[in-house]
Formats: sequence, C-alpha cells, structure tokens
Amino acid sequence: MRPHRVVALLNPPQSPFELACATEVFGTVPRDEPPRYSFRICAEHPGPVQTTAGYEMLVDAGLEALEQADTVVVPGWQPPGAPAPPTVVAALRAAHRRGTRIVAICTGAFVLAQAGLLDGRRATTHWRDTARLAAAFPEVQIDQDVLFVDHGDVATSAGTGAGIDLCLHLVRSDHGAAYAAQIARNMVLPPHREGSQLQYAAPPVPAKADESLAPVLEWATSRLDTRLTLDCLAERAGLSRRTLARRFAEQLGTSPGQWLLGRRIDAARVLLEQTDLPVEAIATRVGLTSAVNLRRRFRTHMGTTPGVYRRAFSQT
Repeated sequence: MRPHRVVALLNPPQSPFELACATEVFGTVPRDEPPRYSFRICAEHPGPVQTTAGYEMLVDAGLEALEQADTVVVPGWQPPGAPAPPTVVAALRAAHRRGTRIVAICTGAFVLAQAGLLDGRRATTHWRDTARLAAAFPEVQIDQDVLFVDHGDVATSAGTGAGIDLCLHLVRSDHGAAYAAQIARNMVLPPHREGSQLQYAAPPVPAKADESLAPVLEWATSRLDTRLTLDCLAERAGLSRRTLARRFAEQLGTSPGQWLLGRRIDAARVLLEQTDLPVEAIATRVGLTSAVNLRRRFRTHMGTTPGVYRRAFSQT
C-alpha cells in the first residue's frame, strides 16, 4: 500500500518546534512496521528558510509539492495574522478542492482562514491568538477552550503541544488506535488526549506532587474490566467525590465518568484491531458490560460501529 503523503508548508520565520510536531508523528516509522506515511517539506520559494531559532533550514521543494500531497500541514505562521502570499493561498485552495486534507498547527489557522477553508466552521488556535483570529475572520466560529478541531477535510489545533495531539488523532483516524499508540510510545507521550480538553489559558496553581491524579489514573486503566464508580476512584485517591471531580476538571478538563468512558473506548479499539474476540467478550474486558452497550457507546464516540471499525483497522 502506498504511504499516505504528508507535506508541511513552511514560511519564514519557521518555528522548528511546530514543524517537529508533525515530523515526529508522520515522519517516524515504528520498529518492525511498514511505513504508513511519507513526509517532506516545501515552501513558496525553495532554498534557505529562516527559523525562529536563528538558523536556516534548506527546503528543496516549492509549492508544486502540494499537488502530490494527501495531507498538507501548516505548522504555524509568524507573525500570527501576517498575510499569506496569494500563491500560497491559491495552492491551499487548489489542494483542498482535490480532496487533500489541510491541517493547521497553532497559528497556521490564520492561513487556513485566509484561504476561506474555515468559513462557517469551528476552529481553534493558541489561546493567546483566538481574539485576533475572531476579529480578523468573523465568519469563523472560534473555540478557544479545546485542543483541536477536526472536520475531516480541515483540522486546526491550539498551541504547539496540542499540535502533537492533533497529529496523533489523525493517525488514529487513518490507521487505528494501536498504531497511533506505537508512535506515542516512541515519543514517550500519552497516546490520547481528547480534542475537547481545555487549553488551560488561565491554569490553576500547579498541583502539588501528592495532588497528581496520575496514580489513580494508572490504577483505573489497569482495571477497566471491573466496576469503577466515582466512589471507587475517590476512595483510591483518598479524596471526596467533589474534590476528585474538581481535580479531574482542573488537570484533565473533563469529568471522571467521561475520562473513564474514553479509556474504555480506546481499549475496545485496540482489541477490535488486534484480536478476533467477539464484541460481547470485548465489552466485558473493557468494562462496558454488554455488546449492546459497547455498540451504543462506540457509535456515539466514534461515529461508526465496532464491526465497521474492525473491518477498517483489523491487524489479524
């Protein structure tokens, strides 16, 4: 199978970190796996491209590289809101018309907005720039509280860390949860943060070490096949139900119940991809009790059925 072709569109001064978000996810091949993606960079004018770190990168391809792309990534744009050259705007519009997926990391959303690809749609960018994006493009529905927004053909992310979350989300959509988890492990990252999690524009006072949810999250993740209630989690964490719910909201931007459901759906995805277990057995293993409940939850969460998902991503 031909690798999915990802092309990052650079512009001086280019942020190396935002580019690296896409490079690490799409440009790294996990050990003992065939390449699922090819990755290259391009710019309006090939040659040296200045970076925000002070050095130059040598870019060997121009905008013609977008003509062969399956996904185009705009890894930031400096300064935010600076007009994109008409040739760049035209190339992005043409790529989108051909069916190419267009992805913006952080301030790359400004370029997608200039190309009209976000009109009438939800989008996000770094919380620091959401007001500027909203003022410049009132036809775009700005959501400043999420990590990323994916419409299938067009996607935007918040700050640079959220760019990694978006890229891993796209890998999950393309090749399943297990393959995305391999890439995340290579990067020493958690495999999944929901796009609806908060950006933490105004974070609370940092939690003390003994206030971290990590121990109870690890404990719950290893026991998904058991009945895990809010009371169980609170007792394990040594907290009241109310305090536990508050810490989930502060540290994860979600409720204990929604976090637990997300982990169960993730575990079900991996079992659907990597085993031939019947749906009833998978439901029991991930704590969703029955095939009916798993199918209902899976369709709500994923927009498809376990059977369709298995046929698309099965590795058995």
